[in-house]
Amino acid sequence: MPSGTGKTVSLLSLIVAYQMQHPEDHRKLVYCSRTVPEIEKALAELRQLMKYRQEQGLEDDYFGVGLTSRKNLCLHPVVSKERKGKVVDSKCRNMTASWIRAKAGKGKGANNNKNTQEMDIDSNVELCNFYEQLDAMNSPNPIPKGIYTLADLKAYCEKMKFCPYYLVRRAIPFANIVIYSYHYMLDPKVAELVSKELSKDAIVVFDEAHNIDNVCIDSLSIDLTRPILDAGARSISMLADRIQEIKDTDSERLRNEYSKLVEGLRDASAARDEDTFMANPVLPDDLLKEAVPGNIRRAEHFVAFLRRFIEYLKTRMRVMHVVAETPVSFLQHLKDVTYIERKPLRFCAERLTSLVRTLELTDLEHYSSLQKIAAFATLVATYDKGFMLILEPFETETATIPNPVFHFTCLDASIAIRPVFERFSTVVITSGTLSPLDMYPKMLNFQAVVQESYSMTLTRNCFLPMIITRGSDQVAVSSKFEVRNDPAVVRNFGQIMVEFSKIVPDGVVCFFPSYLYMEQIVSMWNDMGILNEAWKHKLIFVETPDAAETSMALANYRKACDNGRGAILLSVARGKVSEGIDFDHNYGRAVIMFGIPYQYTESRILKARLEYLRDNHHIRENDFLTFDAMRHAAQCAGRVLRGKTDYGLMVFADKVHLLKA
Repeated sequence: MPSGTGKTVSLLSLIVAYQMQHPEDHRKLVYCSRTVPEIEKALAELRQLMKYRQEQGLEDDYFGVGLTSRKNLCLHPVVSKERKGKVVDSKCRNMTASWIRAKAGKGKGANNNKNTQEMDIDSNVELCNFYEQLDAMNSPNPIPKGIYTLADLKAYCEKMKFCPYYLVRRAIPFANIVIYSYHYMLDPKVAELVSKELSKDAIVVFDEAHNIDNVCIDSLSIDLTRPILDAGARSISMLADRIQEIKDTDSERLRNEYSKLVEGLRDASAARDEDTFMANPVLPDDLLKEAVPGNIRRAEHFVAFLRRFIEYLKTRMRVMHVVAETPVSFLQHLKDVTYIERKPLRFCAERLTSLVRTLELTDLEHYSSLQKIAAFATLVATYDKGFMLILEPFETETATIPNPVFHFTCLDASIAIRPVFERFSTVVITSGTLSPLDMYPKMLNFQAVVQESYSMTLTRNCFLPMIITRGSDQVAVSSKFEVRNDPAVVRNFGQIMVEFSKIVPDGVVCFFPSYLYMEQIVSMWNDMGILNEAWKHKLIFVETPDAAETSMALANYRKACDNGRGAILLSVARGKVSEGIDFDHNYGRAVIMFGIPYQYTESRILKARLEYLRDNHHIRENDFLTFDAMRHAAQCAGRVLRGKTDYGLMVFADKVHLLKA
């Protein structure tokens, strides 16, 4: 059921009506979607719904906001121009952290911190005027009720000179509905900052949730490379220098931190959120009540501990063969070689956060690699089951120069979503491509209370699925590894694209199983003269792994469709274009899928996950691979139909089509 068929508005209508019917319950709706355009779309649908309710004479005392990253909401004239989210976060922190503001005589730190009372106020400290203006407001919720899209929010904040990001963070407790990315709910590093105050009777909806298992797995997986370890070692040296500096000038500060750590983590982490932005991997509550182990309480001991751990990881990377092991065997080997115990490792991320705040560090992006290593240490020491460590010494199988990667990979998606199921009484998982439905309760390890599948109703025939199994010369076409680079197969794929470019008006979107395969095919098409043939009819644009390049290609593709020249966009299943980008009306009159988007089955991480699913959830390997290919094929094909007035072709070019599978 593609976009435009009424999924979002049906859900919103039902839940808003329920909230209005039972106002005394104060049940908040937390609506999670995948991308910023999808968040915007949900907010626009909500606004339309509330407008309709007002026209019907129904009450309109409703408050809805959307939250996204600082990068998308920042209004600061300098910081907002940065392209990388981490840089925006760091620069924001350098103007809003409590000790920075205390130096300028602002905020709680200026009143409470005796060190800052004794020192002169520094007039050269740069603060964010938008944040200060918001902080000066005494009202707990300084925004009138209503429905605010992200654009509305920024416009209101520009007028009031408020910071949009912190305004929404402050408004969440008062909102009837909050719409944000489901990383804010599923990723423990972010959820701890944003979603921890939501009450257990909140209604949580995961929309566009066909990939929810992959998001859960990514949120608890970490990759370490040699450059990350080198950067972490440099950060350790910087920390050591800063600790020595503080020892010489303000040793009381380190003593205060030590005594807090003796009392327990909860006290030590009270102010961490806004000051450090270094949220931690999820820690069980029983662990949070414990005091930090004695051997890492002192700052200099903790730095030495981290240095030893990084050196151990570097020696582990000096191998020429693949290593796969469980967290338990990794920890045992670590203990045998370095005498590092499991318990202090579990506190690494939290201890680093505390230290960064105590040392009042600026330019936090310099410490991002060290933060990653500390998060890795915490995760590897926290979980025994559902994880695997895979060390790959070479980037590809044919590479001769070592480029080692240490994958700490989560194999069980249910670990990340379990806290959501345990905490909230109502959770809805929905998408237009949740098929087959019974796979999701198995993968996420839950019992569905209600499980429904709805068919799409259309007033007319507006899309035509076609399956092409042979080319014009009767050679079977397929993306199977054995024949995918056969010149006859490649030529027939190209001929299909050329023929459709002749007869289909405006835009044609082509999908390949992977970037590597697309590069090979396009190169061969160029040698065969097929690209020149296609250029006679339409311009050709290509999606790349680089987000900025892809955005530019998309903009030019749309321009070519708008001015009548017509265009072909070569894209990849599971890429940016296949999810969250609309090719409505003239932007997509045909989608061509060159082959079935199966995952690369030789991936060691995928093999480990398939093995885990088979042994623990009784999901057969072929069933999962086919299910995964089907959901991504459905996403790609759905790009062509973005509403009930839209129409287009869906072309599946492969001899083994998914309807059989």
